Amino acid sequence: MYLRLLVIISLLLSAIGLGALALQMFAPSAPPPVAEAPAPAPPARIRILAAARPLAAGTLIKDADLTVREVAPDATPPGAAPEEARQELQGGLLRRYLESGQIIPRDAVLRPRDRGFLAGVLRPGYRAISVGVDVVTGTAGLIWPGDQVDLILTQELAATDAPLGRRVIGETVLSDLRVIAVDQQFTQGTIGAEPGAERVARTVTLEVTGEQAERVAVATRLGRISLTVRAMEAMQETVAMGGPIFGADVSPALGAGAVSQGARMQVIQGDEKREVVFR
Repeated sequence: MYLRLLVIISLLLSAIGLGALALQMFAPSAPPPVAEAPAPAPPARIRILAAARPLAAGTLIKDADLTVREVAPDATPPGAAPEEARQELQGGLLRRYLESGQIIPRDAVLRPRDRGFLAGVLRPGYRAISVGVDVVTGTAGLIWPGDQVDLILTQELAATDAPLGRRVIGETVLSDLRVIAVDQQFTQGTIGAEPGAERVARTVTLEVTGEQAERVAVATRLGRISLTVRAMEAMQETVAMGGPIFGADVSPALGAGAVSQGARMQVIQGDEKREVVFR
């Protein structure tokens, strides 16, 4: 009896094991793990020009007024100026006010080669007049549209008109004038200019009133014109221009020489003229 029970239990266990083995063999295998797809790369960002600081309408744009922002392609406003247009916009006239960091649209800038640029730069009631300069009188070519300058006249009188110490005279003819163009490249665009070429200004165009234009025209006939650049910060009050500076004011030797020369007299004998100095 006991032996029969053990046989029955062994057969049941064998049947259960065979059934489990058959179930494991014929059961569908689990699918292999699926590799995760790599995250898509972010779209390339576009570098466009923006205002480096608040810019008022009528500003003549300089390199320091421009900065670069990176934006997504779908966030780029229509007509935004790309970074490659930086040189093209320099010297251009800003048509409307821009906040600091605001993207600069192309249509917001009247470029130097656009028709009507010079007339658009001038404030109502003002004129444009050009003066010839060289590497010295033009501040070594470092004057740019938008700078504020003073105009200095230097002239030399004839020996018969003044003593030695007062023959050379320098005086500030006009003060705080705005530069609106430098050479033809800034009024006609930069076409023809070689990249990296040394820039030496030949003419500087100033914004003046009608009366100031007349003074500039006369000054260019009297002697040598020089320009001095004023500080960028706005002055609290206008400084009154001083009187003329004579050669003796700069060089004491000329003043001493003029005193030692004594009195002069011009002697005329027929067609001959000669000067006599009494020491």
